[in-house]
Amino acid sequence: QVQLVESGGGLVQAGGSLRLSCAASGRSFSSYAMGWFRQAPGKERELVAAIDWNGGRTYYADSVKGRFTISRDNAKNTVYLQMISLKPDDTAVYCCAATRDYSGSYYLQRGEYDYWGQGTQVTVSS
Repeated sequence: QVQLVESGGGLVQAGGSLRLSCAASGRSFSSYAMGWFRQAPGKERELVAAIDWNGGRTYYADSVKGRFTISRDNAKNTVYLQMISLKPDDTAVYCCAATRDYSGSYYLQRGEYDYWGQGTQVTVSS
């Protein structure tokens, strides 16, 4: 079992930055690949970024490539999402998710993730 708790969301002006954190409880955090998803009102939940068990491989949605950076610190059981040059379209609830890693890579499908956090609101004003 893994419990995930996000933090770091808030209200920021367009062009600003935020860093989200996702703290995981439980054992063997390094056995899990991680992802950050977001869901805006009236829209489907979408994958923003994903990372493999040790940070060697990462994936970004086209909409955030070059602006968002996913990273992890296995010693602290934490995964991060650094967001810069934020846009109003980035406004959403951001959730982290975890899945046992059997492939040594990242995972792209919502259904592949077993554990989810409650989410943190990010609001970008214009």
